[in-house]
Amino acid sequence: MNKPMFGSTCDDTKKPLRFLSTMTQAEIKLCSLLLQEHFGEIVEKIGVHLIRTGSQPIRAIVHDTGTSLDQVKKALCVLIQHNLVIYQVYRRGMVEYEAQCSRVLRMLRYPRYIYTAKTLYNDTGELIVEELLLNGKMTMSDLVKKVADRLTETMEDGKTMDYAEVSSTFVRLADTHFVQRCPLVHVTENSDPGPPPPAPTLVINEKDMYLVPKLSLIGKGKRRRSSEDDATGEPKAKRPKHTTDNKEPTPDDGIYWQANLDRFHQHFRDQAIVSAVANRMDQTSSEIVRTMLRMSEVTTRSSAPFTQPLSSNEIFRSLPVGYNISKQVLDQYLTLLADDPLEFVGKSGDSGGGMYIINLHKALGSLARTSLESVVQERFGSRCARIFRLVLQKKHLEQKQVEDFAMIPAKEAKDMLYKMLSENFISLQEIPKTPDHAPSRTFYLYTVNILSAARMLLHRCYKSIANLIERRQFETKENKLDASEIQVDETIFLLESYIENTMKRQ
Repeated sequence: MNKPMFGSTCDDTKKPLRFLSTMTQAEIKLCSLLLQEHFGEIVEKIGVHLIRTGSQPIRAIVHDTGTSLDQVKKALCVLIQHNLVIYQVYRRGMVEYEAQCSRVLRMLRYPRYIYTAKTLYNDTGELIVEELLLNGKMTMSDLVKKVADRLTETMEDGKTMDYAEVSSTFVRLADTHFVQRCPLVHVTENSDPGPPPPAPTLVINEKDMYLVPKLSLIGKGKRRRSSEDDATGEPKAKRPKHTTDNKEPTPDDGIYWQANLDRFHQHFRDQAIVSAVANRMDQTSSEIVRTMLRMSEVTTRSSAPFTQPLSSNEIFRSLPVGYNISKQVLDQYLTLLADDPLEFVGKSGDSGGGMYIINLHKALGSLARTSLESVVQERFGSRCARIFRLVLQKKHLEQKQVEDFAMIPAKEAKDMLYKMLSENFISLQEIPKTPDHAPSRTFYLYTVNILSAARMLLHRCYKSIANLIERRQFETKENKLDASEIQVDETIFLLESYIENTMKRQ
């Protein structure tokens, strides 16, 4: 069954209410900076307007922004091309446009997506993903030719990049779901002779999302000529003009591809889990977890709380070649991982030598807690971090219990608790003994609401990264602040993943 991805018709009765922005000013500011850096002032103006107001028809956008109709249309084309805006067609023929705020914020992560593709699939994979991010959507044939040309430019004179080699890397990216097809215009069998719809309905069959068309791309990359003469030495002005009116369409004409950002996020999450296991246990344990995650990377949805169950025998056969551990040692490691208090690995059955899963939800929760602990220690010092970890571990503690368990004098403990309370890292829960809520007959328990604290820290990260971008834009020295942006974004990714995964389970 075809599943609409974006751009569909719906009943007016289901038309959403006017949007009330839940985004913080820091997030809106960051979106504004990113849109301006990537697309310029006009696109930034239209994009931020939609972020602030929500779904709007084109006439309202023109009126509210004071921008010409032609400029609004061009800006919307750019935003839709890059999946930053979606549209909805209603029965009366009105089309409304809505910004995808989370997708705008993902532009911050473009360098990381490109670097990951380079790490996994070398320079060819890097340029494939870079071109898709730069252009939003491309056909495979155009993409292969563009990447082959770019690679040829960097090669020694006399050497060229073959289209077939680029195509092979593209197929590998599709097989591992790092690139995917874009939705197509829905075509009905009995076409209506009436007027065309105000906007097309886009659909895609899920089983075709990673299906690569069979193309015979024959050729090699070409170098750009900087001089006015071509390779034969003939002046440019004397070369005959070639017409392109009769150009044959390519076999994949109309089949467009885009980078699958969810798949990149899944890879980032898996890498963070593997690193956490390596830090807590040892390299062998992390390699076993890496193998389990690699076996599940295509079969498990990125938002799933668990991986698919894997047998001990399957894991043993899938370990990297040359990793010399016996089946008995593997079983001992799996038992050790399953018994670990963090519960990253769980046992789900006894068939096939034992069935094991990766508990992705608990792993994300642990990574989010680690980020919170790190920020508390950096901001308030090691003694505050000790109290914070204690409250996390014990769930609920009175002030006297905090003093006793942490072995910190009462005055210092009180000051530290107040600091963390005032900045929303911990919260205070009141449990009255009597209905009158008298303070003398009420328990005051300190606790950590991880979800609330993660949201608070996430918003602070957005504010920090917006400030870093602004500072970088005015920075005139050679030492830019790109590294700081990337470090903050790593925390943003972990917190967002934890919050999203938790909300889906509620």
